[in-house]
Amino acid sequence: SIVEHAPLSSEFMKNTAGNQEAVTTASMSMSDLPYYFKKMNQMKKKYASDLLIHIGFEVDYLIGYEDFTRDFLNEYGPQTDDGVLSLHFLEGQGGFRSIDFTAEDYNEGIVQFYGGFEQAQLVYLAGVKQSIEADLGAFKPRRIGHISLCQKFQQFFGADGRDFSAEVIAEFEAILALVKKRGYELDFNTAGLFKPLCKETYPPKEIVTLARALEIPFVYGSDSHGVADIGRGYDAYC
Repeated sequence: SIVEHAPLSSEFMKNTAGNQEAVTTASMSMSDLPYYFKKMNQMKKKYASDLLIHIGFEVDYLIGYEDFTRDFLNEYGPQTDDGVLSLHFLEGQGGFRSIDFTAEDYNEGIVQFYGGFEQAQLVYLAGVKQSIEADLGAFKPRRIGHISLCQKFQQFFGADGRDFSAEVIAEFEAILALVKKRGYELDFNTAGLFKPLCKETYPPKEIVTLARALEIPFVYGSDSHGVADIGRGYDAYC
């Protein structure tokens, strides 16, 4: 599956704060779409005898911009055959802030804004729940991406996935219940293993165990942003 980050709403981008590189490098632009589909379909045909290649998007769930996302999916969804719905931005200091750019940016823009690492976790998980319940139309992705991305910089804050509070576990359980109810699937994302301040999969083992008890399907993802990343962690964890 090739699921490039879908374009962000221009209005949303005006309402972001913090390091702007976190926004400008977060997705392709609308003008990239024709080339993206052309190139991906060429690859699909070229390697058809060796690989089944799926084409789609990792779609950002932008809180408050659901109309933009629904319209985008209605227009471009028919050209896709895979997709992931992920949360990368939360409202924070000065506007919307990135969850996963740098530990310092996350701390300044989100953790301090909400009053602590655990409070930021709870806000993030509430956003994931909101994404699952959102009406994004017929082409809404059914796979929810890296539901524990709020843990990417956990060691910066002296935390890890084995130390979740009861409140955080309860939020994860609520997410899993919604995923199960809607018949969705989860991204088993190995990228976190290779992040020096995370060193765990998204989600970590403890949450995977809870999801398996509910028989929620997982789909492996290396979250590759380069050729060297493809297949990372597959042999060890899948």
